[in-house]
Amino acid sequence: MNLTRFSAISLIALAFLAPSWAAAETTAQATAGLRSSSLADVQQDSLSASHRIIYIDGRPSSIGQAHLDSVQHLINEFYYDQFRHFSDPDAPYFLFMSKDAQLAMGIGGCVRARGWYDWGGAVPANGFAPYLIPMDSDPANMRKFGTSPSGTALFFRVIGRNKALGNYQLYIEANFNGYVGRGFHLKKAYATVNDWTIGYAQTTFSDPAAESPTVDAQGANNKLSGTSVLVRWMHTMRSRWTVAASLETPSSQPSVQDGLTEKVSDWLPDVAAFVQYAWGRSEHVRLSGIMRTLGYRDLREGRNHNVIGWGAQLSTVSHPLPQVTLYGTVCGGKGFESMCGDLQMGNYDLVPVPGRDSELYAPYALGWSVGLQYNFLPNLFASATYSESRYMPRRGAAADEYKLGRYMAANIFWNITPRIQTGVEYDWGQRRNMDGRHRHAQRVGVLAQFSF
Repeated sequence: MNLTRFSAISLIALAFLAPSWAAAETTAQATAGLRSSSLADVQQDSLSASHRIIYIDGRPSSIGQAHLDSVQHLINEFYYDQFRHFSDPDAPYFLFMSKDAQLAMGIGGCVRARGWYDWGGAVPANGFAPYLIPMDSDPANMRKFGTSPSGTALFFRVIGRNKALGNYQLYIEANFNGYVGRGFHLKKAYATVNDWTIGYAQTTFSDPAAESPTVDAQGANNKLSGTSVLVRWMHTMRSRWTVAASLETPSSQPSVQDGLTEKVSDWLPDVAAFVQYAWGRSEHVRLSGIMRTLGYRDLREGRNHNVIGWGAQLSTVSHPLPQVTLYGTVCGGKGFESMCGDLQMGNYDLVPVPGRDSELYAPYALGWSVGLQYNFLPNLFASATYSESRYMPRRGAAADEYKLGRYMAANIFWNITPRIQTGVEYDWGQRRNMDGRHRHAQRVGVLAQFSF
């Protein structure tokens, strides 16, 4: 394990140092705008070229270069998203466009099927989460074969330009991720006008593009994946620097005890922000943060209390070589556990002070992940991911309480066509408790995805 940890630390250091090496190599590219010669971006270019345009009010009688540029700009807007994850649906195959190329509308989605096989102790969930690894061996559940259509999605997007409003966008996405992985539920619904976004969207605290690709839907166990109703301002300066700030609807998860404490309604919005520097079309380094107000009621004293929670994340994605993509994230703080991977599955935002059960405090947590992707071809690549999530309460935590989770994944993806993707993956996870007791689990998973 010492060698594994040394290798993982070396990889994450490489992920964060690579931007400085790549920056020198991309100076010439920077003068012409954010470009990239990476094979990963070549694959995305093949997607943006695979559309069929249907003009809403009739095809223009003559199509010049200016019109083609406008069309391509609107198509590119379907892919440009600061909060786009590898598993998000691709832009729709058919696009409805106005005659003047000032409005584009698409209805698309993906059909996704996953299958997996666990052995040595089955994880009782579709996602491979170290937190859920059973600590006691159950002979009836040592192996398991499972399948799920979860992640199958439908979305509707409108992108346009208006003299009065400027640039605007409307987006609605729903996934089959609900009850037993088949219930249909809303995932995103927001409107963007110039620098402003309002609606149900990914938290500003996250950086999905810095998360390495996995077949497993859960992914790295330190992943920040919160979604809430928010109001966000985001502005890009000189194509390199992007800043953002938002007010977000909170959803705290304190650990309360009957007769001693109870949860107080969330009454102040979370405040999140980030600053990002980009030197390539899909390369950047980002520093994100969030501030939260966490409330509880002491039933013994009959008083409400508020505790300040906070979190910070440093994340990056880069292409030091055309075939290579590096991913890295480090996040830490206290009282932000309900937004962070493994720890979302417990009530860790506030926990009892040891020896004073009617008093709660915000415990610290730390997580990190590193990923390496190698493209043999634009449409064929392999990747590996390692991540850890640590829960760090004060002394006095129960012996069987979660302390540390480790997650490793190795996979290969093949895009048979720009819109048909397959993948196979090996997952390994470990859960360690406060008393040092630990247990691991293994999984092999496969994926087939069809985008339209």
